[in-house]
Amino acid sequence: MKKKEEIMAYIFLLPAGVIILVFHIFPTFYSWYMSLFNWDIILNVKKFIGLKNYFYLFSDAEFWKSLFNTFYFAIGTIPTSIVISLIIAICLNSKIRGLSFYRTIYFLPVITSMNAVAMVWLYIYHPDVGILNYLLSIFNISPQKWLLDPVWAMPAVILMSIWKNLGYNIIIFLVGLQSIPKEYYEAAEIDGASGIKIFRYITLPLIMPVVFFIALVSLINSFHTFTQVYMLTKDGGPLKSTSVIVYYLYENAFVFQKMGYACAISVVVFIIIFSLTLIQHKLWGEKIHYGV
Repeated sequence: MKKKEEIMAYIFLLPAGVIILVFHIFPTFYSWYMSLFNWDIILNVKKFIGLKNYFYLFSDAEFWKSLFNTFYFAIGTIPTSIVISLIIAICLNSKIRGLSFYRTIYFLPVITSMNAVAMVWLYIYHPDVGILNYLLSIFNISPQKWLLDPVWAMPAVILMSIWKNLGYNIIIFLVGLQSIPKEYYEAAEIDGASGIKIFRYITLPLIMPVVFFIALVSLINSFHTFTQVYMLTKDGGPLKSTSVIVYYLYENAFVFQKMGYACAISVVVFIIIFSLTLIQHKLWGEKIHYGV
């Protein structure tokens, strides 16, 4: 009976395993292999060049620029998004009227297409008729060409990205907050602890696994950023100020038709993400205790 159950389990796992193998594992190893070639996808001609793609990559100023922009994006989005979403989640976790309505409103941007969201924010950032410049004019602040200015282009992309993904973080934080036993809060209130002390000594330590999870997922997603950059700032923005690493990969693969070089970029991105994940887990993850 037990062996039959094991066989059935493998049968049910087989479709998912095939999908992962075909669409994830095989393309990953194939891209590693093709990074050693000069690959013309138009003529479908491959010439083995060894590690030359990597030598050129590390000497390419645009690669380092896109890598810097990616870290800029990550640093700009992750801490801000975590703080704002945690504050909102704490508010939504309290007993207020219309709680379901507010939860729905905050989560709507998450399930909305990034293309649709970007179109709305293009209007918000419009230098002549945009809502943002109109609000600035009320306070006699001169209008900005948000997406055309190398200084403001990346902050504009960061702001939209925070707004778009805020609802996901809020929902995850809500799950973490609701898993904390109410007895802890009741005992703290009996002892006369203030709201700040309750947050510092009870709430924050117990949701640190959630904070770590959100930070880790957000870091990985930051290195996958593409659509908002492509939609808001064509060609990587003014002076390549918003050209993140995935956009740089896309540009080399499908604009310049340098597929082997693009594969080398994808390999380096994989190594960077994997290394950052290990470092984050080493510095932070081992200090976190799961469970209440």
